[in-house]
Amino acid sequence: MKNLINFLIQYSVVFLFLFLEIISVTLIVKNQEYQKSVFLSSSNSMVSGLYEWSNSVVEFFKLRTANESLSEENTALKNQIVNLQNKLSTLLPEASDSLRFRIPPEMEYQFISAKVINSSTNKLQNYITINKGIIDGVKPDMGVVSDEGVVGIVKTVSNRFAVVIPILNPKIQISCKFKRNNYNGSLIWSGEDYRYANLTDIARHVQLSLGDTLVTSGLVASTFPEGIPVGIIEDFNIKESDSYYNIKVKLAVSFRTLSHVKVINYLNYKEQKNLELSSEEQ
Repeated sequence: MKNLINFLIQYSVVFLFLFLEIISVTLIVKNQEYQKSVFLSSSNSMVSGLYEWSNSVVEFFKLRTANESLSEENTALKNQIVNLQNKLSTLLPEASDSLRFRIPPEMEYQFISAKVINSSTNKLQNYITINKGIIDGVKPDMGVVSDEGVVGIVKTVSNRFAVVIPILNPKIQISCKFKRNNYNGSLIWSGEDYRYANLTDIARHVQLSLGDTLVTSGLVASTFPEGIPVGIIEDFNIKESDSYYNIKVKLAVSFRTLSHVKVINYLNYKEQKNLELSSEEQ
């Protein structure tokens, strides 16, 4: 209380000045029509500005709900597209038997929409946590993509959450190919820049160009279907003594702004995995 009294005494002149200013302005506005109209016009502008600002704030916070809704709708549309493609494929006879109609097994998949709730990009081994788990149909080894391209592979799952190993982790390699010539290679992150990764196993006889597009090869159909964007060639070089290129790839996904993803549910995963395991045991 003593400090408050000292403060008021110390700045009493300032407070008196402000008080008199308010009284003066009030008298002028009340008794002068021109000043009154200017004041009202200014106050209306100020109030409208405040309303506009408050509406902007409210709309900003509503964007989160809108984005989640759009992500769910986009996933539903993608699933419908996949179903339509599969139905179309059943109308096209196989070359070996014009009487047989079936869906190619590697095309039997669905998307599960999920939101990123935690992620890192500045570590050697980065991880992403999403808000979907076992009760939503998410399982380990499922591929994860965004609208931009390949994100990573599901590692562990709980009832309501899942941890994804993204491309930004040297623990995984993504099988991809050049879109224009189908030549295959493996994408590996070097642990440096979150925007780039390295493409390996590309022999020197392969013709490359800056800007060439990389997509998933489909060779690991249990994780990623064929044709999902991976990135573009940013730079490449090869020494006279080397058999393979050093290729720098700019990733399609912007991991710093990643907010919504889709988990790929390959419906024939269990059958394919059991068959491959039984073949290895023989």
